[in-house]
Amino acid sequence: MKAELSPRLKTLLYGLMCVLLIPFVFPTWWMVTSSVKPISDIFAFPPRLIPQSYDWTTYSKVFELQPFVKQYWNSAYIAAVVTVGTMVVSSMAGYAFARIKFPFANAIFMIVLLGLLIPSEVTIVPLFQMFLKAGMVNTHWPLILVPIFGAPSVFATFVMRQFFVTLPAELEEAARVDGLGRFKIFQKIALPLARPALASVAIFTFLHSWNLFLEPIVFLSSADKFTLPQALTQYTDAYGGPMWNIQLAAATLTALPVLIVFIIAQKQFVEGLAHTGLKG
Repeated sequence: MKAELSPRLKTLLYGLMCVLLIPFVFPTWWMVTSSVKPISDIFAFPPRLIPQSYDWTTYSKVFELQPFVKQYWNSAYIAAVVTVGTMVVSSMAGYAFARIKFPFANAIFMIVLLGLLIPSEVTIVPLFQMFLKAGMVNTHWPLILVPIFGAPSVFATFVMRQFFVTLPAELEEAARVDGLGRFKIFQKIALPLARPALASVAIFTFLHSWNLFLEPIVFLSSADKFTLPQALTQYTDAYGGPMWNIQLAAATLTALPVLIVFIIAQKQFVEGLAHTGLKG
């Protein structure tokens, strides 16, 4: 039986957790409350946790100054396509590295992992030149293809490989006795068992794509093709200064899906990491 904590120790523990929570909760609270404050109140010191007055017109101006609905849709469908594509590529690659024996498999896998060590800023210029020659600049293709076959997919492949390595070999042997080939074993046995790992891959891939900032700035130039992180930089006044309250209102709307996804899927995310051997 596990020893229960004393009431005093529980109180101290909960108090410590509340203190540690402040650096994570306060910026979000400040963003949401500042989105309805007058600009003069946003940077007041000490900061006011509760606004003295509310200006809800900032949220309507978000849609008036930019094609925000279109930009929201751009981020949503790109994140969805990238997530599905990464799940397909990483699951197949991870299974191949984990369960199929071929020459230099470990060496090739290490070379693939080296892609995680290369910053995206290093490759952005040659990628731009490549997509420019292909006529894909100012389209969403670079934002879809680069994450699916770039560093996010490499990390997802690592996660999937770590999961497939733990599968008992007896499962594949029994499937072969039943006459299943390699692809059917992957499709009918390995992939259904990999749901926790796939959930983890889906969550961090979606979040990465949703928050992508550098690539949209480089590849996109039309406002109707912008994604949300790039759109947030466009709320400026006639002198080029940021319209802070409107910008924070747009940021609040942008962060809402991320918070919902994390709250709903945090259990699956933790379970997926535990099943892939990434648990501390």
